[in-house]
Amino acid sequence: QVQLVESGGGLVQPGGSLTLSCATSGFTLSSYAMRWYRQAPGQERELVATNTPAAGSTYYADSVKDRFTISRDNAYNSVYLQMNSLKPEDTAVYYCNALGVRAGSYGREYWGQGTQVTVSS
Repeated sequence: QVQLVESGGGLVQPGGSLTLSCATSGFTLSSYAMRWYRQAPGQERELVATNTPAAGSTYYADSVKDRFTISRDNAYNSVYLQMNSLKPEDTAVYYCNALGVRAGSYGREYWGQGTQVTVSS
């Protein structure tokens, strides 16, 4: 059974930091691009960061570039999102996503249940 379980969300003051974790099971992490999305109330879901298994290349939305860092640990089946210099506009539910990019998994997609991040003083 495939599972993606996010943790690490919470309330943080502007300028603070949080690290989100995504614990995965039921699939081979090294065959999947891992992504973090977020969705604020009344807004569409937004792609925040991507980490691909090929050479660990990454992509960031302009709104989080130089503040957020995505990483993975295939040995521990986990993906992380380090968030620094948080702003109120980063407030959203953050979702972990897996997209198959290699033979045998291509096109398969899985989602976590989300974790709330609130940036407020």
